[in-house]
Amino acid sequence: MNSIFADIGVIIITAAFLAYIAKLFKQPLIPAYIITGILLTPIFGLITDVSFISTLSEIGIAFLLFMVGLEMDLRKLRDVGPLAGFIGVLQILMTFIATFFFALLLGSKQIEAIYLGIIITFSSTMVVVKLLSDRKELETLHGRIIIGILLIQDIFAVITLLVINTAGNLSSTNLIITLGVAFGLILIAILLSKYVFPAMFKFVARSQELLLLIALAVSFVFSVVLASVGFSISIGAFIAGITLATLPYNVEIISKIKSLRDFFAIIFFVSLGMELIYSSVKLIIVPALIWLVFLIIVKPFIIMFLCAFFGYRKRTGFYTALGLAQVSEFALIIVAKGMSLGHISKDIYSIVIILALISITLTSYFVYYDQFIYKVIARYLGFFDKFSDNNQEMPDLPKNKRYDTILCGHNRIGYSIAETIRKMKKSLLVIDYNPEIIKYLMQKKVHCIYGDVGDSELIERLPIKDAKIIISTVPEKADTLLLIKKVRRENKKIVIYVTASQIDEALEYYDAGADYVILPHFLGGEKASLLIEDFTGKVNNMIEAKLTHIQELKHRQMLGHEHPHNRIHPM
Repeated sequence: MNSIFADIGVIIITAAFLAYIAKLFKQPLIPAYIITGILLTPIFGLITDVSFISTLSEIGIAFLLFMVGLEMDLRKLRDVGPLAGFIGVLQILMTFIATFFFALLLGSKQIEAIYLGIIITFSSTMVVVKLLSDRKELETLHGRIIIGILLIQDIFAVITLLVINTAGNLSSTNLIITLGVAFGLILIAILLSKYVFPAMFKFVARSQELLLLIALAVSFVFSVVLASVGFSISIGAFIAGITLATLPYNVEIISKIKSLRDFFAIIFFVSLGMELIYSSVKLIIVPALIWLVFLIIVKPFIIMFLCAFFGYRKRTGFYTALGLAQVSEFALIIVAKGMSLGHISKDIYSIVIILALISITLTSYFVYYDQFIYKVIARYLGFFDKFSDNNQEMPDLPKNKRYDTILCGHNRIGYSIAETIRKMKKSLLVIDYNPEIIKYLMQKKVHCIYGDVGDSELIERLPIKDAKIIISTVPEKADTLLLIKKVRRENKKIVIYVTASQIDEALEYYDAGADYVILPHFLGGEKASLLIEDFTGKVNNMIEAKLTHIQELKHRQMLGHEHPHNRIHPM
C-alpha cells in the first residue's frame, strides 16, 4: 500500500473517531484534530514523515483564504474597515513592544525577543475565520472588526516573512523591488476582475465542472506567481478569491470548493499536533505556560483597550479580543525560518509550537462559549466603557421615549413585522446585531439599537415598562429564554412573541412565559396552503401575486435578506 495514502487514511480515520466523540459531548472539533496529530506522531509515532502532511496543510490554508476572498464584500467593511485597520496597526505595535520587553525580562536574547514579539503579535486567520464562519458571526460587528485586524496582521506578517527570507541578503532595494512586483500583480488582478474574468466566466459557467476547474486554476496561478516573488501561496490564493468575488458566480464556486477546503483544513490542524517535540515538553513546559498566560491576558487587554478607546462597547471589544487570543499559523513558518538561520534556539521553537497548540485549542472554547464567559466576567470590565464615550455602535435613543412595540431582529421575518407595525402607525424600537441593518434603519429614521438579546445589560436598558408588545425573531434558545425571563419580570402585562425552530423549544418557551411562539416553517406551510386555495381557478390572481412577489423578492435581495441556513455569509 502507498505510504502516503496509508498515512492520510490513518489521519482521517483517527480524526473522524475523535471528532465524533467531541461532537457527542458537544465540544468544538478543532481540539479533536490537534489531539489526532499529537497521538499519531509525538506519542505513538505512527506517522514519522510529516513533510508531505505539512505541504497538504499549507494547501489547506490557501484554500481557506481563497474562500475568504470569494466571500468578501469590501463594501461591507467600509464602515469598520478603516477604523479596524487603524486598531490593527496600533495592536501590532503595542503587542510587539510589550512582548519584546517581557521576553527580555525573562532572560531572552535580543534577537529571540524580537522573534517572540512578532510571533505573539499575529493571530490565526485560518482558525478565527473558520470559527466565525461556523458560528455565522462573520457579519456581526465584532466579526468585521476581527477580519479588518486580521487583514492588517496578514499584510505585516507577509512583510515580516519577506524580511526574514532576505535576511542573508537584506537590502532596501530588494525589499522595494519585491513589494513593487507584488503591488503590480495586485493591479493586474484588479484589471482582470474588471475586464477579463466577467466575459470568461460567463462562458465557463455553462459547465459546473469547468467553472470549478477554472476557478481553481485562477487560484493556483496567483499563488504560484506571488510565491515566486517571495510571498506565501496563501496570500496569492486570497488575492485570487477577491478577484473572483465580484463575479455573479462566486456562490457556486464557494459551494464547490467548500468540501476541499474542509478536508485540507482538517489536515492543517492535525499537522499542528504532529509538530510537537515530545521529548522537549518536560523541559520547556513552565516557560511555555508563562507565555500562554501572557498571550491570553496581555494581548486581549490591548485589543479591548483599543476597541474601547475608539468608541466600541466592552461587549464588542471583549468578543473581538477573545477571538484573537492565539498565535498565527505564520508563527510556525517564522519560527522555523528563525531556527534554520540560527536566530533562535530549539527551546524557543518548541515553546512556540506548544503555545500554538494550546492557544488555538483554547480559542475554540473561547469562541464556542464566548457569551457564557462574558456573562461571568462582564461586571469586571466596566473600566473599558469609560473610554467609549464616542460610541461607534448605538444610536442614542430619545430620553423618556415610549414605544408600543420592541422588535428584536430586523432581518428576514422581522422586516415584514416592522413594515406591518409601520403601516399600523405604532411606535417601534428595533434591536439588531448586524451593523448594516442598523445603518439602514438609521437612514430610514427608525429608532434602533445595536446589540443582541443575549446581553442582559442591553435588555435592562430597553424601555420595557411602557411597551405593549415585544417580538423576537432571534433563533438562539438561551437568548430567547433570557429575554422572556427578564421582560416578564419587568412588565407582567406585555405581550411576548418569540421564534422557535423546533416544537420542543416552542413548548419550553410557552412554559417560560411566552404568549405566542412563531414557528416559521409551519407558518410558511399555512401561508402556501391559503395561496393555493385562493389561486385555484383564478389565473389573474396568481399572475398579480407573482408579480408582486417578484418585486418583493428583489427588494429583499437588495437588503441582503436570505434564508439563514442556505446563505453563505459574506464578510
